[in-house]
Amino acid sequence: MRRGVVHQKQLHVDHEAQAEAGVPDSVAKLRALNVELAVERLQIELVTSLQAIESEWRALDRDNLNSLHQSYDWCAAWVEAHRRPLAVIAGKAGADTAFILPVEIVSSRGIRIAKFIGADHSNINTGLFAADFAAALGAIEPDRLSAMLKTALMEHADLLLLQNIPLSWRERPNPLTRLPTVQNQNYAYQLPLLENWEATLKQLNAKNRRKKFRVQSKRLEALGGFEYIAGGAPEEQHQLLDAFFAQKSRRFQALGLPDVFSDAETKQFLHGAIDARDPAIPAFSLEMHAIRLKGEHEGHIAALAGISRKGDHVICQFSSIDETIAADASPGEFLFWQMIQRQQDHGVSLFDFGLGDQSYKRSWAPEETAHYDVVLPLNARGAAMGLFHRTITRGKAFVKSHPRLYKVAQRMRRFA
Repeated sequence: MRRGVVHQKQLHVDHEAQAEAGVPDSVAKLRALNVELAVERLQIELVTSLQAIESEWRALDRDNLNSLHQSYDWCAAWVEAHRRPLAVIAGKAGADTAFILPVEIVSSRGIRIAKFIGADHSNINTGLFAADFAAALGAIEPDRLSAMLKTALMEHADLLLLQNIPLSWRERPNPLTRLPTVQNQNYAYQLPLLENWEATLKQLNAKNRRKKFRVQSKRLEALGGFEYIAGGAPEEQHQLLDAFFAQKSRRFQALGLPDVFSDAETKQFLHGAIDARDPAIPAFSLEMHAIRLKGEHEGHIAALAGISRKGDHVICQFSSIDETIAADASPGEFLFWQMIQRQQDHGVSLFDFGLGDQSYKRSWAPEETAHYDVVLPLNARGAAMGLFHRTITRGKAFVKSHPRLYKVAQRMRRFA
């Protein structure tokens, strides 16, 4: 009964959207009915090549509510670098492609795990769903969807593990969360960009924020000034990315943490993401931003960040700072001011700081979004690994919810 109410509400929303677009009422009703009937005939196909479904994939890409991390160009850059076996899941409703789940096969402890392509470097995953089918797929019986996924994947993997999925993204419920899930230990943090910069800052402690910005500006000017780099020529973008790798490596080493950007494949992937850009649309897989000093310290990169954009949503993928010079100017926070204000002026509505609880994110982001992992065992081996993942995830969530335990865990990780 409850599912029916939710389903009817979504159909009503779709109907209103059709009316606003000038679609006749009878046509809108017929379209909704046809979608429901098509979902009843849903079939799942497995594809082992990106190029085989590129046209359908790029068509779903155009929906800005489908995550950039499942976009064709982002996934293609990752596949080119890592060359892992693919098992891309395509949901077919009649002649239409209702959804695509870009999945690769990763081995861990002898277990074959089907994960989103590039999952280890994703800040939000949604899969790709056709807007017309999102509501109808949300009403499909979970057992039926689970059984279809198991049948499609069982020869290729032991466990389907789709991580970092919000239950709902910008008011669109995600049909994947009807599958067995566990809440991820990490939240994502976002800053809505409102009608102007003044309104955006009012969400924060605007007076204190402006004061800190003035102090940071004066300290940087006292050192000889600075240059804010935002995008630019590909050659310079690649140079800045290499500078980030070196800067972040030193930072990880100083903190006693493993360098998650150290392997050649990840570096190749991110360089490929810089090149995956269509200048005709306001979207990009990766764009480097930086604060570069002038004067006596000419050329010194004090802070770096890489951001991605799809539609009006920008994600900060990573950032780093060099505190050997200008540490008292807080160059990392200064860079975020510059980036966010620039995005405010370029039609962005949401600046996303990505996954992971850090103090600078909380200081900028008044909103947080919980993420969930789909954990669907495909056989007995997968069931054991799925139980292990659930246990570890819940354990991490428990530790992170208790600040003292979290500090102890961080110290132990650095020691290890």
